[in-house]
This record gives sequence, structure tokens and C-alpha cells, in this order.
Amino acid sequence: MNTNPCTLCPRQCKVDRETHFGVCRMRSNVRVARIALHMWEEPPISGTRGSGTVFFSGCTLRCIYCQNRVISHDGGGKEISTEVLASRMLELQDAGAHNLNFVTGTHFVPAILSSLRAIKNELHIPVVWNSSGYETLETVDALSEFVNIWLPDFKYASGDLSARLSGARDYPTVAEKAIKRMYEHAGAFRTDENGICTSGVIVRHLVLPGQRKDSCMVLDRLASSLPPDEIRLSLLWQYTPDFLPEGAEYDQLRRRVTSFEYESVRSHALDLGFSGFMQDRSSATRAYTPDFDV
Repeated sequence: MNTNPCTLCPRQCKVDRETHFGVCRMRSNVRVARIALHMWEEPPISGTRGSGTVFFSGCTLRCIYCQNRVISHDGGGKEISTEVLASRMLELQDAGAHNLNFVTGTHFVPAILSSLRAIKNELHIPVVWNSSGYETLETVDALSEFVNIWLPDFKYASGDLSARLSGARDYPTVAEKAIKRMYEHAGAFRTDENGICTSGVIVRHLVLPGQRKDSCMVLDRLASSLPPDEIRLSLLWQYTPDFLPEGAEYDQLRRRVTSFEYESVRSHALDLGFSGFMQDRSSATRAYTPDFDV
């Protein structure tokens, strides 16, 4: 679990992040873009009082279409100490958060773990690890000390597609292994008497325009790795081209997902035995991107 040289994510860029930027475009000091109650997660995560989210700046995957580009690519946010991070976590708990929800924090894992250890006797709500799914097994194992709920993406089945859109040809294999390890740590999806998640795995998949076949292959891989009835699937219709950079190589992504594409993937998910959370078309808007401020 090093940041000098950094080996926290599958990129294994091995730079000294005390003095240089890694692929994540972050130094070793924690940088956050938003800490607040969040109501736009899946129903058993946000519940009625909100999920206590910490949005970290930077990203180890850096997808070309990311709706959080201002923080994942552009580095928005500000640095805070591990002591302040720990204090803000307790503030979220005191505000009624159903859980602590760490969003895209892989490149800051040592600092996050340090903050959690500092408040472990005061923390009484579950911890959610909300990530791209692009994780090393070592990082997943380290996080399992505190994480109760795993909320990974499983973005692609095709290495060619993941290379083109996220610069990570190894993503499908890495994510499949990481999600399987998350399930091994957390076990079956569980909720309390109010339907709020207490432990387990929720896998997100964003349907992309023109890629319904790849989406179905993602679901096939997931079903072959984990029992569909013991996890939950969150099938997302929220893709919007608003955040794409200029360039003809991305022209096929400059539209929203059609009803036919989404419903085809949804039907395949149901055939495979998945249950969970399905979005409607109204979610495909930049309005669901939060304002990032600390």
C-alpha cells in the first residue's frame, strides 16, 4: 500500500507521489471535491436521510465521458488533512447519514484507512466503497477492514473498448477479479428492517450508446463470477454526451442511449436472474452531476 513508489491501483505507475503526479493526476495528500449528504445513490444507499459522501479528486481510470470530469480529470477540489477528513466523517454521521460513502478514493487509500482507524470506536454506520471497479486485490483486501458495502462499476467486457474509452485494456479482467474478491469479503446483499443496505455488493453498469452487446457480455461475465441472486445490479441509463471532449474519434458517443438499447440490456439482466435498480430515461441529464465544493 505505497504512494512512493505508488502501487495503489492496477496502473502500477510507481511514481513518487510526494513529488510527482501519478496517472490519477494527484499527489499523495488527500484532495476532496465534496463532502455532504447525497440523495442520488441507489435507494438502499441514500435511504431517507442521505448517504454521507466524500467525493475525492482525481481518478485512476479517467473515462473519456466522465460526468465528474471537473474533479476526475481537471483536479477540482482542495487538500485536507487526514485529521480533518476523520472529523468530517463524524459530522456526516451526526447529520444522520445512513453510511459513509467514499467515491473514487483508490489513490488515497492509505490516508482513508488512517482516518477510519482514528475514529473506529466512534463510527457506527456502514462504510461504502464506491469505485470504478478498477482495483488491485491488495487494495480490496486492505479496505475490507472497514468496508461493509461495495459499490463498484463493471464498465466493459471488451479490452479494446476499455482501452479506447478509459485507457485500460486490462480493465475487464481486473474488474471481474476485484468484484469477485469484494463479494468474498462482504457476502450476500443484506438490508435492515427499513430496507437500508448494511452489507453486500451492488454492481453498477452504465449502458453506453452503440454498446448494448458489450453490456450484455458484461452481465454474462458477472453472472459467471457471482451468484446473481446474492448481489444487486444497478443498471444505469444516465449516460450523457455533455462531457465528451472534442474529436471525431468519439462521434459515436455523441448521443444518448435509446430505449431499445437500454431495454435490451435490461431484459438480458432479468433473464440472467439479476435484480436491483433500473433507471428511466429522465436520468440522462447533467442535472444529476452534483456541485463540487468542500
